[in-house]
Amino acid sequence: MSGKAPRGVRLVIALAGRRNAGKSSLINALTGQETAIVSDTPGTTTDPVAKHYELLPLGPVTFYDTAGLDDEGELGALRVKATRKVLYRCDVAVIVLGEEGFTDYEKDLLRTIREMDIPHVVAWNKADLRPEEHTPEGLDAPFLHVSAATGRGVDRLKRRLIDSVPPEYRQERLILGDLIREGDHVVCVVPIDLAAPKGRLILPQVQVLREILDCDALGTVVKEREIEAALLGMRTPPALVVTDSQVVMSVAGDVPDDIPLTTFSTLFARYKGDLDSLVAGASAVDTLKDGDTVLIGEACSHHDVADDIGRVKIPRWMAQYTGRDLNFEVYAGHDFPEDLERFALVVHCGACMLNRTEMLRRIAECKRRGVPITNYGVAISKLQGVLQRVLRPFGVMPNTITTPTETPHTISASKLDNIS
Repeated sequence: MSGKAPRGVRLVIALAGRRNAGKSSLINALTGQETAIVSDTPGTTTDPVAKHYELLPLGPVTFYDTAGLDDEGELGALRVKATRKVLYRCDVAVIVLGEEGFTDYEKDLLRTIREMDIPHVVAWNKADLRPEEHTPEGLDAPFLHVSAATGRGVDRLKRRLIDSVPPEYRQERLILGDLIREGDHVVCVVPIDLAAPKGRLILPQVQVLREILDCDALGTVVKEREIEAALLGMRTPPALVVTDSQVVMSVAGDVPDDIPLTTFSTLFARYKGDLDSLVAGASAVDTLKDGDTVLIGEACSHHDVADDIGRVKIPRWMAQYTGRDLNFEVYAGHDFPEDLERFALVVHCGACMLNRTEMLRRIAECKRRGVPITNYGVAISKLQGVLQRVLRPFGVMPNTITTPTETPHTISASKLDNIS
């Protein structure tokens, strides 16, 4: 059951430490399964290994077994770098100490984890090999003794992990459940384009539909050409219309202004990130200059299609909107550039394949480096002059948002027809 949960809604717990500290054995003990390969040979785990598990009462989680921090050589350095990438996207970190205790490797790791503000637990493994319990020399953090071999302390470690998770995992986050009530009607506008998976809807659309049902509301799914007829056929106006961002301009023209309207990606900007920050970041579009480089951040790797939203449409619309000669670079999957400062703006996808912690960490990293960040849906709504409207259901109206009449480069409907 836990294996079917979307990756982006899982709690990520990473185990990190030196080689032969017993990280793989500890994951096997935590999950009660022979998940990770265990060997007395240091460096058995080379690349991060994921194990899905149901950690009640939290629900679905992913444990990551990582390479040792003291891995050697050029290849070892790459493995250590991969370990740190896993830490970047984890929600809770477990620092696993081996027989040697708290060495310089763990000190550096603990310092990094604290700088990243990651909740963490220190587990001193192989307690069955020590004559008595004592505090590792130099350790200035709470810890507990465990033995993956005998199971000693493993249940206590599970409870500590549960107590360490971020508050948002203890509370149910809503995508649109706070915007609708039981019995409300919600219309979802879902265009079918080349990027849509054959025979399926994309994950944000599925999650929105599921939440509509969970709220005991009524959901209607139409394509963009059917929205006007669907509205005319309803006895009462819908409580909300949610549209794909790519057709938001045409849908906004067909949906009366008194009917609340937003986009799937804007819902996910709030669900997976920080809507206020992403809206504020969109204002940087108005200050772009010739030669500026814009980062297109994709949370998942996929085949590049002819009219790809992130790689083709957004760059085309942004160049049209600004009238500037801009450069665009795409980073896909969990890759995020270390030299963020060279980008004038980051435009991130809806993050349906990331958990909220990783998305918030990306937003925080951009803020720390002084780089504005927005997401696909917010950016598209701004470029098409409807940002005020799609934000209205949330009550978000910061001073950084400009109206179409205040923005000289807003794309006109005729020009949009020519480039979409």
